[in-house]
Amino acid sequence: MTDDELLRYSRQILLPDFDIEGQKRLRQSHALIIGLGGLGSVAAMYLAAAGVGRLTLVDFDKVDLSNLQRQIIHRTADIGRLKVESARDGLLRLNPTIEIETVPAALTETALREQVALADVVVDSCDNLPTRLAINAACVGARVPLVSGAAIRMEGQVLVWQPHAQGACYRCLYRDSATSTETCAQTGVLAPVVGVIGSIQALEVIKMLVGCGETLAGRLLLLDAARMEWRTLKVQRNPACSVCGSARPCSQNC
Repeated sequence: MTDDELLRYSRQILLPDFDIEGQKRLRQSHALIIGLGGLGSVAAMYLAAAGVGRLTLVDFDKVDLSNLQRQIIHRTADIGRLKVESARDGLLRLNPTIEIETVPAALTETALREQVALADVVVDSCDNLPTRLAINAACVGARVPLVSGAAIRMEGQVLVWQPHAQGACYRCLYRDSATSTETCAQTGVLAPVVGVIGSIQALEVIKMLVGCGETLAGRLLLLDAARMEWRTLKVQRNPACSVCGSARPCSQNC
């Protein structure tokens, strides 16, 4: 590592469970971030700042004035620009040593599987259930870890799926793909809530890539920001799940 890198990442390198080897693992890692809204903005910024070597950003949308209340990676001057381009520029200003690839489109099923297969971990920061279920299916099929986050009103949740763990995938929780889910455009969301959830997503990704601490795999983390209460629910794999029910845990952190 260069002297500049040692200085840039010195505070996390000081951590006993992290050290220089952990930083090297981050530099060699590739995270796929799907959605550059409130959750993805924050997750991407922390992953870039922490030194994840390669980020692939996926979002078909453009920056709108109503986004700026919570999507903190974008600026007023970015209104009308593609979110992936606005995010890329902001992340490279934050950390010019990383590589960033942008995908300014909604991924087809085939393209989604291809992108997932190239990544070490996937960050689901989208805002609708069908896309979440498609991302989940692609990750389970490719045996690529998934960190999924959601936030609405003053509530949020994080779910982690890892191939070697016994925890539920997203389909285990939402067995009916026709289930109607609300969006923040319909019911609103308080800005810091997405920041909290996006930060936790980034934290789970970093722990997973470095191999430090214990991830949320097998647990669903729930935030009630109105009461400032956290709950953690154990979520076991559903043997009858159409996506992960037949997937057997592997013996390594694959």
